[in-house]
Amino acid sequence: MNSILGDAMTIAGKDLSNELKTKQTIGMMVIFSSLVILVLSFAFDPTNNMVKAIIPGLVWLITVFSGILGLNRSFLSEHENDCLTGLRSAPIDPASIYLGKVIANFSLVTVVQLISIPVLFILFDYHFIGSYVWFTLVVLCGTFGFIIVGTFLAALAANAKNSEMLLPVLLLPLLSPLMIAGVQATRIVLENENMKDAVSWLQLMAAYDLLFLAACFFLFEFIMEGS
Repeated sequence: MNSILGDAMTIAGKDLSNELKTKQTIGMMVIFSSLVILVLSFAFDPTNNMVKAIIPGLVWLITVFSGILGLNRSFLSEHENDCLTGLRSAPIDPASIYLGKVIANFSLVTVVQLISIPVLFILFDYHFIGSYVWFTLVVLCGTFGFIIVGTFLAALAANAKNSEMLLPVLLLPLLSPLMIAGVQATRIVLENENMKDAVSWLQLMAAYDLLFLAACFFLFEFIMEGS
């Protein structure tokens, strides 16, 4: 297990190092999320109290759709210069490739969230009255589940001709339970309501994360063999 984690960190470091050099993927994700927030801030009146009710949904909207852009690039970039063949032939467990990609994708999406969520609150004139700790926990738990499933499906769709279109079609239905729980937990935390309800939703998100992490971890080897 230690060797798998070590190899995964090496792969994640490679991806993040390449991204720091090019800034292509994260730049695209930040621009997309910023445009979505800007357009929606003009479409709705931020001074209307009813508009504040959509903030929890917007947090996950910009997370998922900007994240999909990064997930699409995650494995498509490996096809350039046949890098994926090199990873498959390397003396490492295929699960380490999956975990490495999960770590790298999670890091990129988290950076985008650190930029886009404050911008969302500012443009919608939203005054945060909830717990920062609980809000961070909910966002990280939901984002981790999104990345777990998204990375697996990105590898599955990478060999398809229209992988950019196939990934959202496969991903969004599977994300429905996680997004429902994420929006509800985020709403409760932001409005500083009964935290017991938020904990119930958070437990559902954690169960989702663990279930799909185990399934994707063991099934990824078959994807690599078939790609």
